[in-house]
Amino acid sequence: MKNNKTRTLCEAAVFIAMAEILSFIKLYEFPNGGSVTLEMLPIILFAVRYGCGWGAGAGFVFGTVTYLIGNKFSIDWTTIICDYFLAFTALGFGAGLLARRKWSVFYGTVIGGVLRFLAHYIIGAVVWGKYMPDEFFGMTMTSPWFYSLLYNGSYMLPSIILCLVVFAALYKPMKKYFTAEDLKLAQ
Repeated sequence: MKNNKTRTLCEAAVFIAMAEILSFIKLYEFPNGGSVTLEMLPIILFAVRYGCGWGAGAGFVFGTVTYLIGNKFSIDWTTIICDYFLAFTALGFGAGLLARRKWSVFYGTVIGGVLRFLAHYIIGAVVWGKYMPDEFFGMTMTSPWFYSLLYNGSYMLPSIILCLVVFAALYKPMKKYFTAEDLKLAQ
């Protein structure tokens, strides 16, 4: 049993490191944080492989590492907690809910991505909404909830779609890493 936990922790460290590297490769970055990246890919894959508990733990550690060494966009402790710790913990938890099932990477990407989006959306409306511009995407902004929906949706939706496309392209060769039968053989 100890060997399996050690192996899982080592895999978590590798997947978190891969996610951190991918977080620096930005296809687009918004001025107040948020970017289109593939950083969610390794966290989702790990969560799909080991379940929501391990996935949430990996997401939390990734959020912590990202805040400590990444580009920080925060204004107070609530934005640190929600935009880093809670958002990535929710990503890992949601991605692992349907672990080790057929198509679980796709379900996990959508569920985990939506939960991460909700964390950014709520804190965006409650805290970041105070700094809402008068105009965004050519539209007059009157509601911080609508502004947060547009702002966070404009990087989260492409990130989720990008992860789905990569998983679709690599589904067949990667399938052995997260199906229940192959996990039992590896352990």
